[in-house]
Amino acid sequence: MAEIHLKSLAHSYSKSPSGPDDYAIRQLDHVWQKGGAYALLGPSGCGKSTMLNIISGLVQPSEGEVLFDGKRVNALSPRDRNIAQVFQFPVIYDSMTVYQNLAFPLKNNKVPAARIKERVQEIAEVLEIEDKLHKKAKNLTADEKQKVSMGRGLVREDVSAILFDEPLTVIDPQLKWKLRRKLKQIHEQFDITMVYVTHDQLEASTFADKIAVMYDGQIVQFGTPTELFEQPNHTFVGYFIGSPGMNLIDVERCASGVRFGSTDVALEGWRLEQLNRLESTHLKIGIRPEFIKLSHKPEVNSYEAKVLDMEDLGTYKIIDVDLDSQALKVRVDEDFNAEVGSHVHLTLPPEWTMLYVDEFLMQEQA
Repeated sequence: MAEIHLKSLAHSYSKSPSGPDDYAIRQLDHVWQKGGAYALLGPSGCGKSTMLNIISGLVQPSEGEVLFDGKRVNALSPRDRNIAQVFQFPVIYDSMTVYQNLAFPLKNNKVPAARIKERVQEIAEVLEIEDKLHKKAKNLTADEKQKVSMGRGLVREDVSAILFDEPLTVIDPQLKWKLRRKLKQIHEQFDITMVYVTHDQLEASTFADKIAVMYDGQIVQFGTPTELFEQPNHTFVGYFIGSPGMNLIDVERCASGVRFGSTDVALEGWRLEQLNRLESTHLKIGIRPEFIKLSHKPEVNSYEAKVLDMEDLGTYKIIDVDLDSQALKVRVDEDFNAEVGSHVHLTLPPEWTMLYVDEFLMQEQA
């Protein structure tokens, strides 16, 4: 396993890039620590697969360096980088048995036959396919084939890292959770550097200790699932993480903080102080539906809002409200009832009301 450092990295598929919009990956610096379980999360087209292919050597970056344990590997082939990569669709030999598929990478590396047998059996047991070892791969189900494809990456003991590029796309939804947990267990058992690419925040949170969120060719936040949820560093992270995502409102300055329409939102002292030192007028506030307080009666610093819609999701409800022509979503307990068209009172707790300047979170300075 290895520490992977992407240094001043950028990539464009254009031969003559003329600006940031021509780059699939804009210049970034990022480190995947040795032995970590990571997810690379973002929407289609944000640069996730490009970054993974640059790490593995399938794509040469336009700019910057790829370092494994401090050694520059830009000129090395995928084989010489010693990377195992598991793709969206299973990459296996249908004419071979499961055993032969799993043994193939080890035979190529001239591992002794006794050790091959031992290692294949070990990985097959971990993936729960030991009863399939002597079946032809062509006779397997889609999820069994993907398990074999994963096993081909896991079977090697000398890999620098294992890269997973949306490996559960073809898997039945009922089996996805089980396989995600299985990968997590494998990481804990073998202590391998793993990077898991996905557009699914649940997959990322289930598998990874830390998640890198990509947007428009950049990593806009790298943190734990809790950090991404409670302190999204970019408006996109707030929007993309959570179900539903963060409420975001364009605002302008006022004496006590910020304002939208005729509604003033007071800011905590340090936020107001820092805001007064900035010139930008591109301001937004963000608050998650879970952190808005809703009541039927006025409370201190509450605002009156109109109920637009209510969705009952069994254990909780999502209520859409109109606050001064701004549509907000609020998550409430299942026993909270409100008629569409009625008025309720909502409170925006200052500690959960984030202020974004030029799309990035204003951070308290030490």
